Order: sequence, then structure tokens, then C-alpha cells
Amino acid sequence: MANFSEEPDLEGAKKTVEVAAAAVEAAIEKLRSAVSSGESIDDYQVLAYDVAHSAAAIATARHALTTGTMSLEDGLLACAFIADATSEIASKCIGRETLWGVEPNWQSAVQDFLTKFRSPQFLASLHEVIPQSHLDQEFELVAETFRKFGQEKIKPQAEHVHRTNSDVPEDVISGLAELGAFGLSVPEEYGGFATGGEHDYVGMVIATEELSRASLGIGGSLITRPEILARALVAGGTEDQKKDLLPKLATAEIMAAVAVTEPNYGSDVAGISVTATPGEGGWYINGVKTWCTFAARADVLMLLARTNPDKSAGHRGLSLFVVPKPRGDAHGFLFTQNPTGNENFESPLSRPGSGDIGKLEGRPIDTIGYRGMHSYEVSFESWWVEQSALVGGENGLGKGFYLQMQGFENGRLQTAARAVGVMQAALEAACDYAQNRVVFGSPIGDYQLTRAKIGRMKVILHATRLFAYEVARLMGKGEGAMEASMVKAYVCRAAEWVTREAMQIHGGMGYAEEFPVSRYFVDARVLSIFEGADETLALKVIARSLIAGPKNK
Repeated sequence: MANFSEEPDLEGAKKTVEVAAAAVEAAIEKLRSAVSSGESIDDYQVLAYDVAHSAAAIATARHALTTGTMSLEDGLLACAFIADATSEIASKCIGRETLWGVEPNWQSAVQDFLTKFRSPQFLASLHEVIPQSHLDQEFELVAETFRKFGQEKIKPQAEHVHRTNSDVPEDVISGLAELGAFGLSVPEEYGGFATGGEHDYVGMVIATEELSRASLGIGGSLITRPEILARALVAGGTEDQKKDLLPKLATAEIMAAVAVTEPNYGSDVAGISVTATPGEGGWYINGVKTWCTFAARADVLMLLARTNPDKSAGHRGLSLFVVPKPRGDAHGFLFTQNPTGNENFESPLSRPGSGDIGKLEGRPIDTIGYRGMHSYEVSFESWWVEQSALVGGENGLGKGFYLQMQGFENGRLQTAARAVGVMQAALEAACDYAQNRVVFGSPIGDYQLTRAKIGRMKVILHATRLFAYEVARLMGKGEGAMEASMVKAYVCRAAEWVTREAMQIHGGMGYAEEFPVSRYFVDARVLSIFEGADETLALKVIARSLIAGPKNK
């Protein structure tokens, strides 16, 4: 049995959360006051960013309080996380107390708690903890099923794909299809497994975590894009679109990519310039999308395009399309559409009428990690799609932003689950190496510094994993959109630290390509960039929602 240096102090933990939350609320009030007096939040970006991440830490800490009662180990992990999070919030305030609206050394009210649960001896003692997920039997089976597939089918191929920048193996796609991974968000009546509740969201988080534990690039991320498109279709697709596309998504008969970001418009989607112009029984698409992941292998692109040429309409001028395409070469593709001069055509490589040849071209973007999926700059030149490609039909005009957000909110939660999976893999690698690497006559895992690092890894991983489960339950009730942004922002930043320290524990071998820990490190770096860049989530979503108040969350 592990020998811990302290006993849990949940009363002290509760008080500490209250003290830290009061500091964050004071800063929110400062921002609220500035905005209400006519100032722009952009004049306070540093404060707003820090407050957003601090609020996310508080939300995670509050949930840790509830799970801390489950066992001795849970109590210790909760106390450690709350002390860690509070100290980080305090560090953001130092020298900026007036800006935050707090007194210097506000954390001194809980100094004894912080001293006890941030002590190196205590953190080092946590290296022996085996955190429990507290899943019920049904969800344990889900975790076991996807863990087994990940470890047996994905993990053995992950390093090869990463080192050679090759494609997602087709046996991984077909295997996941057999497990039903692509149907987790597709309602049962359309051939999927979703029943419409928290079970769907929690199951998705668990599956994503276990697949990402094996590989971010060829595991957990595979189910993200079908998930985003499925939720958009469920939210606003016509009945014909649902009957046609959802069963195919559920079985991987068609695989999807998402085409939203543009070279000049990333998270600022209201400025999107790719156009869809009506004509000849369909739409002509023109413009360039970028960071379109999995575009070559995908059978359809979920495309957000401007259907109202008046840019002053902002996001209300955008519509969502499902654009069919052939499968292309991962190293770049070019497809052409030939006008037939009549209505006898077979989309996507022919179209009605005459005129210019349509073109769809994909240029690969090389990346330091997240390989296998491949990202592309995709150029559309008079590329024609049928009228039925418009999600929602005529009723979907101008609703593209809303529909894509139905998928993106869940995509943020799913990205948090991906981060948890990557952290778990990094932690396991660090523990294994620490036990076997001998330095100065002892395994490095015997030294206090290594133990404290591993202890903190477990603290962060446990708190964020359980908070991700809680956000999934909230989203299953139709709530939790704000929390999904919070958990995504907080967990993805945490994954950068965990993978960095796992790599550092490996020393020089962590920088070599002989160990997968370097892959975890470069893969983790993308997590706070995609599915809502960290800065955009913090400033445009979390901070603005906090300023607006609870009724607007």
C-alpha cells in the first residue's frame, strides 16, 4: 500500500477553491466594469486570457471537490490539484493585483493548505497512486473495447506512420467501423448507436481517449470529423440528407473532412470568403480553404461557404454544404469536372451545362506532428455540387455557422478527450522509463524530482479526465457548451506540460526517434491550436461569456 505523507483535507480544499474563485470573480468584475463603461475587451486581452484559463481551472477544481470524497486517493489527488491550480492563479496576479482587483497575497488566507499540498514530499508520494476513473460497468466495457483495439491494432502502426508521414492504415478505419466508432453520434434510427442523452457523450469521450492513447494521428482523431458532420446533419439536415448520409457515416462507407478555415480567416469564420453561387440546378464553389485535415482520403467535405455576397451579413450569410469528392493521393490531388452539355452527369467528376472545367485541388501542408491524417490547402474553382448538397435545403440558407457550431462544440469536448489520451500515453512512457533507467546507481524513478513530476502528472490527468466526463454528462442534458470550451482550453495546455516532462524524464532518448514519447510531445502541441485556437476560445468565448454572466452562458 502506498505511504502518503498527508491525509486529505477536503474542508481546506473547499475553502481554497472559494478563495481562488473570489480572486477570479474580482477580475471578471473588473473586465465587466471596463466593458460596461464603453471600453473594448481587446484593451484587456492579457487579463481576459488569464481570467479565462483561471476560470477553467476553478471549474475543474470544483468538480475535483465532488470526486474527492470517493476514496483516500481521490481526496489526495483533489487536494493536490486544488493547491496546484490556486498557486498558478496566484502567479498570474503577482504584480497585477490592481488590474485583477485583488489584494496582494490574497492567497495567504489558505497558505497552510497550499504549503501542505504543494510540498515536494507530498507530490513525490503521489507517484504511487493509481487513479481510478470510476466508470460504471457499461462504460468500463466501452473503455476496455477501444483500449484493446488501440493497443493491438493502432499502437503497433503509430510510430511507422509518424516517422514516414504515411497514411492512416485502411485496416484501422475498417476495424473502427466494425466497432461502431463512427456511429457514436449517429441516432439509432439512422444506423448509429446514439440514443440521445449523456450516454452518447460519455461513450464518445471514453472511446476518443482510449484511441488517442494509442495514437492521436491515426486513432482518436479519426472519429472527430464524422462526429462533427453527423451532429450538424442531426441539427439541421433534411430528412433525405439524414437518411442518405448518416448511415454511410456510421459505417465509414463515406469518410468526412471539415473545410472551414481559410488562409485569411481562421477562428474568425464570419469573414469567410469562399463562395457558393447558385446555378444550373446546384451551386458553384470558388475559393480556398486551408488546414483541411484528412481531405485527400475523405469522400465528402463539410464546407462552410458564403451564399450571401453581402459581407456585412457576417455569419448570417454562411451556409453549410456536404461536397462529394473522389479519394485522392495523400501527397496532393487534383480533380476536374467536365461539363456534359446536358443533365446526364455523374457527380462529382461531371456536371450539367457548358462552360469552364471545374477544379478541386489539394496541396499538403507538412506538419511536425499529428501525422497520418494530413492537412491540406484546398482550392475550389467553379466546382459544382447538386442542390441537395446544401445542408437543410432552402431552410439551411444562412444557417451554416449555427450548424457547424453544433458539431464544433462537441469537437471541443472530444479534443479534450484526445488530450487526456495523449497525456495517459506520455505518463505511462515516463513511468516505464523512470523504472528502468539507472543513473548514479539508482533508477531515476527513485529520485524525488522524478517522483514529484510523475505525481503532478497524475494529479493533472486525474482531475482533467473526470472533468471531461462531467462536461460530457452536461452536454448530454443539453447544457455544458461553456464548459466544453473551458475543458478544451485547460486540458490541451496541460497536455503540453505533461508530454514535455515525460520527454524530459527520457533525457536524450526523449529527443531521439527510438521512443514514442517525442511523438506525444509534438502531437500534444497541436491540441491547443485546432478545434478553436486557445487564444480565440479564451478571449472570444470564455471571457465574453464570463463577462455576460450566468444567464448567457
